[in-house]
Amino acid sequence: MFYEFSLEKHIPADHLMRSIDTFVDFERVRRDLVSFYGSIGRPSIDPELMIRILVIAGFGTRSERRLCDEVHLNLAYRWFCWLGLDGTVPDHSTFQEQAYRFRQRDLLRRVFESVLGRCIEARLVGGEGFAVERLLKADANRHGGIEGDKGLSPEAFG
Repeated sequence: MFYEFSLEKHIPADHLMRSIDTFVDFERVRRDLVSFYGSIGRPSIDPELMIRILVIAGFGTRSERRLCDEVHLNLAYRWFCWLGLDGTVPDHSTFQEQAYRFRQRDLLRRVFESVLGRCIEARLVGGEGFAVERLLKADANRHGGIEGDKGLSPEAFG
């Protein structure tokens, strides 16, 4: 018995992953990734696949283990990562090492700039303003913490 299944046909034309895929261009990034591929030893995991999975992580999946499970189970994520139905999702333990390498090369910033540039060309964003996310030092010691109403005023962070 034969059964035909097309992942391409099962992802709606207006699906968010298709929209994202339109603006994620790895042509420039691929040139920067050449040194990530080894000629000896085990075959490496495609860095582009790793970056595509990290894009999916932007939807709020905090755990690498859960992220890999989501990519494994979700057809749209599999389509976005070019895994098809039988492609192997990388093990969650590979993300820490790859993330370190990507940071060394400032690779994720370049991917972001490429996507932003394509969005500006398509007139989806203007490019004239930006937002900055700030990291605040947290007092995680539950025995020495300060009650919320006795803490700093909002003006102290301004």
